Amino acid sequence: MAVEIRQKKMLTRLRKSEQPISGSRLAREFGVSRQIVVQDISALRSSGISILSTPKGYILQQQPGVSKVFKVYHEDDKTEQELNLIVDLGGEVEDVFIYHKVYGEVRAKLGIDSRRAVREFCDALQAGKSSPLKNATAGFHYHTIRAKDKETLSCIETALREQGYLAELRDYEPESIREEDGESRIRTIHP
Repeated sequence: MAVEIRQKKMLTRLRKSEQPISGSRLAREFGVSRQIVVQDISALRSSGISILSTPKGYILQQQPGVSKVFKVYHEDDKTEQELNLIVDLGGEVEDVFIYHKVYGEVRAKLGIDSRRAVREFCDALQAGKSSPLKNATAGFHYHTIRAKDKETLSCIETALREQGYLAELRDYEPESIREEDGESRIRTIHP
């Protein structure tokens, strides 16, 4: 397994766990040595991901609150408006990701929690030769949005719906963003 793929899968494994996972267990699950796990965790930390080392193993450091994945759609010229709507209502846009039928899930950490951060992000997009990740999937993409409580997430969801940004989940989309009833997952995060 390629290093980048293993690290991505290791991060996914940590994201799904509410309890610390020992380095030995990760080593067994990924068929590598304990030292390789230490190197992978170090590389993930270097990329800006907060992973805590505890006596019982590794766990992602989470801020208190709740988070929810929203599937959204819009044209390039609406990116700033969509992000401002979220932060103005008290949300943080943790990431953007797409689910591509060929490439699978492609994710980028954002950490956008203010209008200033929105402006910097949009300026960086305009200054570069790259286009937004959503363009690989005809404008459809997902955001993990964090807020202090479920009521704030509900306000954000209502505003996204009213502005026409929300998109319906399809059967082929990843199970990781669904609950059994088909709705997008809300996750409570404790410090």
